Amino acid sequence: MLFKGSGVAIVTPFNGDGSVDYEGLVDLLEFQIENGTDAIIIIGTTGEASTMTEEEKISVIKKTIKVVDNRVPVIAGTGSNDTAAAAAFSKKVADLGVDGLLVVTPYYNKTSKRGLLEHFKKIANAVAPVPIILYTVPGRTGVHIPIETVSELSKIENIVGIKDATGDITYSMDISINTADDFAIYSGNDDMILPILSVGGSGVISVVANCLPRETHDIVESYLNGDSKKSMEIQLRLKPFIDSLFMETNPIPVKAALNLMGLPSGELRLPLYKAEDNTVETLKENLKNLGIIGD
Repeated sequence: MLFKGSGVAIVTPFNGDGSVDYEGLVDLLEFQIENGTDAIIIIGTTGEASTMTEEEKISVIKKTIKVVDNRVPVIAGTGSNDTAAAAAFSKKVADLGVDGLLVVTPYYNKTSKRGLLEHFKKIANAVAPVPIILYTVPGRTGVHIPIETVSELSKIENIVGIKDATGDITYSMDISINTADDFAIYSGNDDMILPILSVGGSGVISVVANCLPRETHDIVESYLNGDSKKSMEIQLRLKPFIDSLFMETNPIPVKAALNLMGLPSGELRLPLYKAEDNTVETLKENLKNLGIIGD
């Protein structure tokens, strides 16, 4: 298992001219590690990977590996809807020394069960023995991994877990039933961390952890240590803020929230655009209620 706990799906900070803010990235990484994050997930959806060049992605991964310096696992998003390209890029990233890869379903193409199986097998074979976490987020990709396909993929030695962003607790339960005990299930929805833990989950790959790394870590740690009441209290206390982080397409609100906190998230790349005024006001109110920012 790559990690138990809270892995942050970290934003990529950009400068005003759209270039990567590497100094800001260092600050964000240190903020995460100082506040108990259990893993760093770089260049994923929240990191705006779809608008980054391959050169930028490689550069950001290298910087992250250097700064983190083995203090927590570094996992890089390398998925694509082109199997050959995804396998080639995943191999290139694996060779950089990451601890694992997060590989999303092949969006837009909407392949068959067999196509999904062969897609992930090809990528897993290309990077072995580097571990892979599958990523299913049908609301964003239009592609769902059937339970029987997850079960079959889980038998591949270096496919070690899944990020489940379906929002369907029954799906999470069925994964738990149909895979081995050491196959990790990570919540891909911040409002479902505790529910997924309760059916065999190992943690979360989180957006809210960008802003509240300690609290997100504590939801998981408390539950795994047997204090489900504390875990529930934190999950419920964060719920209004979590909701506000998804008022618009991720990562629009979380970047706005980080900017409100004085952390270096910077700009978004088109076609994503800055948060609406009402989103910013709601984020501000929720951050105040949590005691994260003042009046």
